[in-house]
Amino acid sequence: MAKKRPQTKAKPQQITDGEIPVVGAREPCPCGSGRRYKACHGRAASHAATELVHRPFESLPGECDWVALRELVPAATVELTLKGGLPEGVPSVRLATVLPMAWPALRRDDGSVLLGLQNDTSSGDISRDLADTLRRALDAEPGTPVQGRRAPAEGPRLQDLLDPEAPFEPEVHSGFEFWVPDSENATPDVTASLERANAAAIPTVKLTGVDAAYWCETPEKNHLRWVMPHPEEQLLDALARLHAAGRSSLGEGTRLVGSFRAHGLTVPVWDLPSEVGAQDVEKPAAEFAERLAAALATDAPLTADERRARGGLTNRQVTLS
Repeated sequence: MAKKRPQTKAKPQQITDGEIPVVGAREPCPCGSGRRYKACHGRAASHAATELVHRPFESLPGECDWVALRELVPAATVELTLKGGLPEGVPSVRLATVLPMAWPALRRDDGSVLLGLQNDTSSGDISRDLADTLRRALDAEPGTPVQGRRAPAEGPRLQDLLDPEAPFEPEVHSGFEFWVPDSENATPDVTASLERANAAAIPTVKLTGVDAAYWCETPEKNHLRWVMPHPEEQLLDALARLHAAGRSSLGEGTRLVGSFRAHGLTVPVWDLPSEVGAQDVEKPAAEFAERLAAALATDAPLTADERRARGGLTNRQVTLS
């Protein structure tokens, strides 16, 4: 019998770490190691994708409004300014709270871009996910939506793409008609999505006299939700001082009821009587801002009453993200 020839294994293709593409967790790692991706080079990618950035919008103009639009405001848009200006063929880039069909982004027929803010993200850094979606939207064909994906761990963040000197001025809408330039000629799917979204939208108004404060109307009562930039412990101390002194309300029948925690910032919430509209709380909110500034400047130890007030506020605190 003839001898069997010894079999030789082909050498795996040499790929540097920087060239290894992202594949499915159970697929063979493209580096040629023979192991599954999740057990090889996917470990670092998985860690980068799940590591939580607590303040994803930090250092962006209007950080508090970014948080409000992400978590609290149903329908709003903001004109975005890119570093170095807009690419050729892109007349504008706008941030939108929600897009039809929950698209992450949309390149319109005229070349303009809408970037959705309230979408689920695949990593722990919303800023990086949004930046990845924005870059793909700028390169997309006009008239096409952009689908979600896992952003590369080494990709840019919004802070790398947006002009840090440009203003961030949200425009709150009563509905989602901004989705389509001509709603009468929208596709049936978009029309149905628009009707559902409008029916679920809570009437919301942005106050003009203070930053990042939003009035909203609900069937039982109205609310004011105010995203504040101060460090959480310092802010809770200041709110407790005002609450214990009976100076935390926004007028008769209003009450500071607690706060949210969202993306590293604290959002105090007031209950308002149903007859109190946004214009009615403009002056009280401005006056409260002055009282709060004075309380924030105080570093004396909390009194017993103030500690009890602080405990009540923290017990009613809810973490949104």
